[in-house]
Amino acid sequence: MTIDHAAVLSTLLREAEQRLAHLDDDERSLLRDRADATADDEHDPEGSTLSGEWSRVDALRRGAEQDRADAATALARVADGTYGTCVVCGGPIAPGRLEARPTAATCIGCAR
Repeated sequence: MTIDHAAVLSTLLREAEQRLAHLDDDERSLLRDRADATADDEHDPEGSTLSGEWSRVDALRRGAEQDRADAATALARVADGTYGTCVVCGGPIAPGRLEARPTAATCIGCAR
């Protein structure tokens, strides 16, 4: 069975974009919460702090942005015919590695 790498990568790109859109919603909600906060949220025993939530959303955003960039770069490699070729040594990337990690740009040897 042949894997349609472009379709897999397009799905990964779309999923990253969706995660980013949800994180935008989360940020807007945090901005509203921050505007509504009248007490010191750092000592609120009822739940997580706003600063903790900001940190969580920021980390998730950085991950989603990296996933989006990786998928877009891999799609560009598909388009130019270099997908599946290690960007370091020029050798082939094992099909199993590409199946497990469709955005892989290096072979296992170079990834070490």
